[in-house]
Amino acid sequence: MAVASAASGSIFCKQLLFCLLVLILSCDACQKISLQVPSHLQAETLVGKVNLKECFQSASLILSSDPDFRILEDGSIYTTHDLILSSERKSFSIFPSDSQTQEQKKIEIVLDVRGKKVPKKRHTKDTVLKRSKRRWAPIPCSLMENSLGPFPQHVQQVQSDAAQNYTIFYSISGPGVDKEPFNLFYIDKDTGDIFCTRSIDREQYEQFPLYAYATTADGYAPEYPLPLLFKVEDDNDNAPYFENKVTIFNVPENCRTGTSVGQVTAIDLDEPDTLHTRLKYKILQQIPDHPKHFSIHPDTGVITTTTPLLDRENCDTYKLIMEVRDMGGQPFGLFNTGTITISLDDENDNPPYFTETSYFAEVEENRIDVEILRMAVHDQDLPNTPHSKAVYQILQGNENGNFKISTDPNTNEAVLCVVKPLNYEVNRQVVLQIGVLNEAQFTKAANSKAPTMCTTTVTVKIKDSDEGPECQPPVKVVQSKDGLPAGEELRGYKALDPETLSGEGLRYKKIGDEDNWFEINEHTGDLRTIKVLDRESKFVKNDQYNVSVVAMDTDGRSCTGTLVVLLEDNNDHPPQIEKEVTICQNAKDYAVLKPVDPDGPENGPPFQFFLDNSANKLWNLETKDGKTAILHQRQVLDYNYYTVPIIIKDRHGLHAKHMLTVKVCDCTTPSDCKMNVKNVRDVKPSNVILGRWAILAMVLGSALLLCILFTCFCVTAKRTVKKCFPDVAQQNLIVSNTEGPGEEVMEANIRLPTQTSNICDTSMSVGTLGGQGVKTQQSFEMVKGGYTLDSNKGGGQQTLESVKGAGQGVTDAGRYTYTDWHSFTQPRLGEESIRGHTLIKN
Repeated sequence: MAVASAASGSIFCKQLLFCLLVLILSCDACQKISLQVPSHLQAETLVGKVNLKECFQSASLILSSDPDFRILEDGSIYTTHDLILSSERKSFSIFPSDSQTQEQKKIEIVLDVRGKKVPKKRHTKDTVLKRSKRRWAPIPCSLMENSLGPFPQHVQQVQSDAAQNYTIFYSISGPGVDKEPFNLFYIDKDTGDIFCTRSIDREQYEQFPLYAYATTADGYAPEYPLPLLFKVEDDNDNAPYFENKVTIFNVPENCRTGTSVGQVTAIDLDEPDTLHTRLKYKILQQIPDHPKHFSIHPDTGVITTTTPLLDRENCDTYKLIMEVRDMGGQPFGLFNTGTITISLDDENDNPPYFTETSYFAEVEENRIDVEILRMAVHDQDLPNTPHSKAVYQILQGNENGNFKISTDPNTNEAVLCVVKPLNYEVNRQVVLQIGVLNEAQFTKAANSKAPTMCTTTVTVKIKDSDEGPECQPPVKVVQSKDGLPAGEELRGYKALDPETLSGEGLRYKKIGDEDNWFEINEHTGDLRTIKVLDRESKFVKNDQYNVSVVAMDTDGRSCTGTLVVLLEDNNDHPPQIEKEVTICQNAKDYAVLKPVDPDGPENGPPFQFFLDNSANKLWNLETKDGKTAILHQRQVLDYNYYTVPIIIKDRHGLHAKHMLTVKVCDCTTPSDCKMNVKNVRDVKPSNVILGRWAILAMVLGSALLLCILFTCFCVTAKRTVKKCFPDVAQQNLIVSNTEGPGEEVMEANIRLPTQTSNICDTSMSVGTLGGQGVKTQQSFEMVKGGYTLDSNKGGGQQTLESVKGAGQGVTDAGRYTYTDWHSFTQPRLGEESIRGHTLIKN
């Protein structure tokens, strides 16, 4: 190595440069190769290069036994990651193979770790220190873009210090040599001169990282591969251009000065952050060019407005011819142009206005839902947008709501319609004032005043027509007292003929009367009650009962009205409560009573509650807030049914007595109560009024009982009396076939034969005697003869003798008095009567 003396001085340092040395320690290149390396190797570091061609003419596959290293096809050995070699020597093998011949060889690689050299001690007699200067070192180099030659053009020369001792051959590899672009560089293998064969485009290749190699004739590599970096210097060969070919910006009209419209951007392919790419923007022309409305920032390309006078109605689109130039805008810089389009967005800065100042229309009276007029407006704003769509209003003249105005969505016209009948007799002409606005809120333009609403007048002439009766107002109210009896008159609904303003010749008919309370006078329309008016009826709502009436003229034209009968409340209903309540002993020992008064509030609560004297022993009644009462047990009662008489009064003293059934039950809730036996206690006899059907049932029951008694008598007579003809003289039978009055039968004349008499045959029946024409008086006497009357009760017989008693002496065994007969039958008739009465009650 060549050593150069740097300088003389008091202190010199000796710097050791670690370089890669490739030492071939073995004569056979395919057997073993030794490489000297530093102890620390970074990732992707070139360790050395093996000449594989000396071992294999064509190696298709190269494998490494150590994953820390990888081998390229040209024999270059690289580290796969950072390595720190702790030992002085490290070895691994590589295996090149030929896929065609299936031949494989082994090459052993030995890495000798080069330690730090111990610096020599400086002796006092050493006056000069020496250091070596290496020529095998990276040299900065640059190439000019678009160079004109001549080619091949010399770039650089590399030399190795080993050339002093060995014959060295030089070679290079990398992009531009054996990679794209191929054959751009080559090196003189003897001298180390590197040449460029053609011009280079920096925008395509900014730099070329190459490696230079120094080897001996026998393949030894005394030097590390030398990295070379050839940088291409930029030439201003690319003009800037706008990024978008067509650029459109939008800005609202009437915007303020300085409003940002948009930003234009340009691209320059030359080297960034140089004068070649320092761009300046400029507006060359505005179309239309007067007045000037826009400016651009030369560095940022931001376009802003310069005036507040942008009016879409005058010009809705502007075009700007733009220029972008590099070299900071200097005249010799490269430039390009582009076109920018700026569209103005519409604002509602123009109010609509009617094309005419006044309008006229006609319509027949009583016509509804008819279009009578259309009105057009003009608006300079953008059509079919909220800025031009019209909204119409009727400002005056439509106080009765006869008219409605709307907007035709297709033509933007005002459509005036009649929605409520007009009356010629009331008003023959209507003047309307109509205004128009836009859907969008008005935007005041710069240096302008806010406009007022545009208005116009519409005169509507009403045509007369022959019309039917009018029911005005449609609902009338008449007051009446609650409980008004049938036959009373009320003022009815009155209709008028609008032509004559009278009701003559009209006919009235009732078309709505839910409970049929009234009849109507056909000529006057007045009402007459046919039922008692009841405010508490289910057909009365809010004290009102509605009657619908139709009025017709002679031509059959009609109108309909409603008469509301407002009923004044009358205190005619006492408070009412539920008939049965349940007290669950497991939950509470009382029941809450909530009366209901069908009358109005003025005849309702507060209520007063009273217990009948008979119920005070078991019950206690406590009034709460005048609307409810609490029924308490005075003592724990058995589970049973109880009847409690309660009197309830309203605020005016109208009262009623209620027989409340209280069910005392073993339950928690009333719905859980189940009682099998109903034994009502504390029942007080009430004043029962029998109806005609109850009386009839009692009479029929008594008659049935008499029939049963007579049947028993006849059966007994047949069994005990022998058949014989009656002795007229003995029994005093009176036979008379005349219509005249008979002889009065006295008690003394009634004679009954004794049971031991053999005069009569037992087979003789009452029917036989009746068949002989015996009168009722004689038949009665015959029946009272000495026959026994059976009594079904007790299973024994009871005779008249038993009724008379054993202590009575019988003066005449064949006679019984009427008193005896009455004493025998009356108790039995009484028992049957009581049974029938009890049956009716139940």
